[in-house]
Amino acid sequence: MSAPKGYTRTQIALHWVVFLLVALQFLFHNNIVDAWGSYLRDGTFEPSALVFSHVIGGILILLLVIWRMAIKVKRGAPELPENEPPMLKLAANLTHIGLYLLLLLTALSGAVAWFGSVEAAAQVHGVLRALVLILVLLHIAGAFYQQLVLKSDVMTRMGKPEA
Repeated sequence: MSAPKGYTRTQIALHWVVFLLVALQFLFHNNIVDAWGSYLRDGTFEPSALVFSHVIGGILILLLVIWRMAIKVKRGAPELPENEPPMLKLAANLTHIGLYLLLLLTALSGAVAWFGSVEAAAQVHGVLRALVLILVLLHIAGAFYQQLVLKSDVMTRMGKPEA
């Protein structure tokens, strides 16, 4: 199977929806942290839309990342630019694999912590959260490096569907 030239509308939409959900999870994470702390102290928490949206957001991220991975396995992904140095290709591939893995593990650890009341899972979730942030920032930096320094079409592929 030859690699596609670009991404489908579905792949592009999934990329940006997951990005938005992850950004919202980071932006509004204090509410879930407060609820978790309250739950650990006295077994209760103050229900709020932001607490439940964090839980629902995590479940959505899990499902959407699985969907995105299934499409990638079935359809493939565009090749990285031919003239890109091998070390950059390796870094890009490892960053993508790491993002998929961390997003899955972060969502799963959050679900185990929340629904199973497992404190160790909550601690793992916090560590994974920091690693997700690092890889997201690396991914964004790599995209801008591709666009501004290498002058490749990598960034435009995630904004314009394959014809």
